[in-house]
Amino acid sequence: MKKRLNILYEWVNDRVHLEDLVEFLGKKYVPVHSHSVWYYFGGVSLFLFIIQVVTGILLLLYYKGSEELAFESIKFIMSKVAFGWLIRSVHSWAANLFVLAAMIHMFSVYFTKAYRKPREITWLTGMLMFFLVLGFGFSGYLLPWNELAFFATKVGTDIAGVIPVIGKPIMVFLRGGEDVTGATLSRFFGFHVAVFPGIFTVLLGIHLILVQRQGMSEPLHIERGGGSGGKTMPFFPNFLLRDLLLWLIVLNLLAILAVFFPWELGQKADAFAPAPAGIKPEWYFMFMFQTLKYIPAKLWIIDGEVFGIMLFSIAGLLWTLVPFWDAKSARGEKSRRIIYIGIFVVMYIIALTILGWLS
Repeated sequence: MKKRLNILYEWVNDRVHLEDLVEFLGKKYVPVHSHSVWYYFGGVSLFLFIIQVVTGILLLLYYKGSEELAFESIKFIMSKVAFGWLIRSVHSWAANLFVLAAMIHMFSVYFTKAYRKPREITWLTGMLMFFLVLGFGFSGYLLPWNELAFFATKVGTDIAGVIPVIGKPIMVFLRGGEDVTGATLSRFFGFHVAVFPGIFTVLLGIHLILVQRQGMSEPLHIERGGGSGGKTMPFFPNFLLRDLLLWLIVLNLLAILAVFFPWELGQKADAFAPAPAGIKPEWYFMFMFQTLKYIPAKLWIIDGEVFGIMLFSIAGLLWTLVPFWDAKSARGEKSRRIIYIGIFVVMYIIALTILGWLS
């Protein structure tokens, strides 16, 4: 068996020069320190994206992206297609874990200040991918065309519509008209399976190339103390095997969630029916939704909802541009202030999310 594998390796190597890749992997090392665990969440995010792509393609074989057939096609997948209910449940749970893993990865990069020079572009591509992940969640939520998704999409696009000047055109563009209709479903379907994955794949390629080119950053306090003291591990096979082990753990968690807590379909959307009581967005939008509920209807001459949307937009922009306005905070009070801001943001998101679910 080993002889056959060697023959196969030599055959492929003669044509694509695998020894160059093997040599590169053999020379690549990963720093080892008390914060090394956070390095793995980037790989977990990648793994969950792969699962999303694979299960999404399988669902696409049966899904019909039209107002008349979307709900029925999902119902057919769940009841008639062999293991269709499991594939849909895996896809839905993986989407939520994907957002969670990407969020943890983003915050770990922020707190370890891995966005510092020369990794500004890596951070920017990562943030753009994170926003696309949220776009995946928002666009995919409508595709089953059930009651909850219909009204949640209506509320979400209504919120986008309150932005001054550009809000109404954005809302009409997202909906494909003035109201949430079959045109909205077709538009979201196109975003979810073509536009967002295409852009995400390009950004992911750039992101991975940059990570491989620049290596993994060390936390600032370790870097100040003279680096990791020479403690490193080879990327291949040591780090890669640990990454694969975590992927296996995540896969088991995903299987448990999908089997024991299958994703429900609910009732078919009816535009003329009243909105369900207590309608709420997905958990990763909950903190924003809850914040808007606490803002008064009027703040001076500004509508409270407009103020909230503008506040979140500015905060998101500042967070994305943190490598540039934090460029000189390598030490001192400003550096600690950045950490305090990050802690406040994490605690705020957790607290408002919990309050949103309990309310």
